[in-house]
Amino acid sequence: MTLPDRLRLAPRRLRALGSFLAGALSALAMAPVDAWPIMALTLPALVLLLDRAIEDAAPSGRWRRMRAAFGTGWLFGMGYFLAGLWWIGSAFLVQADTFAWLIPFAVLLLPAGLALYVGMGCALAALFWSRTAERILVLAIALTATEWLRGTLLTGFPWNNFGYALASDLAFAQSGAVVGIFGLCFVALAALAAPATLFDAPGRGRYLPVVLAGLTLAAMWGAGAWRLATSEVGHVPGVMLRIMQPDLPQDQKFRYDARDQVMDLYVSLSEGKDGLKGITHLFWPESAFPFFLEREPGAISRIAAMLPPGATLITGAVRLEQVPGQTRPKAYNSIRALGDEGAFLAVADKVHLVPFGEYLPFQETLESLGIQQLTQYRGGFSAADKRTLMRIPGLPTAVPLICYEAIFPSEIMPAGLSPDQRPGVLLNLSNDVWFGMTPGPYQHFEQARMRAIEQGLPLIRGTNDGISAIVDPLGRIEEMLPLGARGTLDGKLPTALPPTLYSMFGNSIPCVLLAAAILVVFMLRCRTIHA
Repeated sequence: MTLPDRLRLAPRRLRALGSFLAGALSALAMAPVDAWPIMALTLPALVLLLDRAIEDAAPSGRWRRMRAAFGTGWLFGMGYFLAGLWWIGSAFLVQADTFAWLIPFAVLLLPAGLALYVGMGCALAALFWSRTAERILVLAIALTATEWLRGTLLTGFPWNNFGYALASDLAFAQSGAVVGIFGLCFVALAALAAPATLFDAPGRGRYLPVVLAGLTLAAMWGAGAWRLATSEVGHVPGVMLRIMQPDLPQDQKFRYDARDQVMDLYVSLSEGKDGLKGITHLFWPESAFPFFLEREPGAISRIAAMLPPGATLITGAVRLEQVPGQTRPKAYNSIRALGDEGAFLAVADKVHLVPFGEYLPFQETLESLGIQQLTQYRGGFSAADKRTLMRIPGLPTAVPLICYEAIFPSEIMPAGLSPDQRPGVLLNLSNDVWFGMTPGPYQHFEQARMRAIEQGLPLIRGTNDGISAIVDPLGRIEEMLPLGARGTLDGKLPTALPPTLYSMFGNSIPCVLLAAAILVVFMLRCRTIHA
């Protein structure tokens, strides 16, 4: 008995469980496991399950078909996001007495909400579904479109986009310099779902999608390997970086009474045994201090005394801004550059804040119910109006990316930059200690590294507990401090590559790719009708 026959005979509950498990297994394609071939099994399973669900509902009309496909897709998505994002619950254990009761809501409701996008993608695909091989392209187009919506609507959350299944392999990831993560998403979905056609009715046509998928993946990998082997990346002269990773528990970062111990740790780690001789730029992580830096002149003086002449500290630090007519100043999650004379040399504020982490949607209503954001500043953080570049003495112009801002490919660059204003480095400061020794920090790093490949720019990444690294514009790690390590890393700054196609045209390229796929589906459908 063939697999499709077994699915036809399987009870509905067993098929629902199969869809959920296929989604959960698909999460193994993401970091830190990076077992991307697993999706060559789970995506075909989704196609076959959709075949059965749509076939059962076909006699009842279009909306029943869409509803059946939505249910199958939602279960797949629920398994995928539950298995891939369970670690988010760890953030609510930092202050367990206040937030632990929210863990079930975070662990279950977020995946359930994100799974709606997978359900919508499958429902959209059901409108154009057929039992021919073209349904593979239809599903890939629909799910890529809803993945874009997931990264855009309601502030967006594109974490673990399906395209990262291929991005874990650096040779495959080089295609991101052309098509970006959404282009990789389409290719991953189409190529890895193609084996479903092997279970179609006998005929030579059922092997063609698998052959084309294999050739596409082989060509992508070969082109990426060639790019890695032939691209020349140098180092910016006169720049020596040091990234300090303190691995400081989050509850200690909150405590003002621990400010002296925090500064002692930072300074002792930063100076090491031989001091900061030869270091031009020192990096501390996001929200490094349990105090407002401008209100602690002693801390500023200590930093200035630590820095060698001409050296600069680049650190995360909450910035206060007094607004006329308001008693409480605004607070911004910021990156600030401090010189050896104690003067602030550059600043950039976070643009894309974390809902429920840095601010509360519907704040007054939720606060009346006893819910508050995870950060400790009353009223939450304010967002900057727009992204700005940082001009730090001695460094190429930097793109500041605070925490999860690095997961939004369309928001990396400030709007309206001319070619001669192209920056020279991505700067990502984060604090992944919220999530402990879980897959979360690995996934975050992989997504930040993808931004370097897309833009053709090196990446400096400093975090509280890992993963801190210097990454070249091809995504190769030059220096790294692993998750949970306390210490420093020193390294040179790689030079930028010429602008990539993706950096010049953005998501218009994956849009053209989707348009071409739609045209292919249309032509195949016309040929079938006239056959």
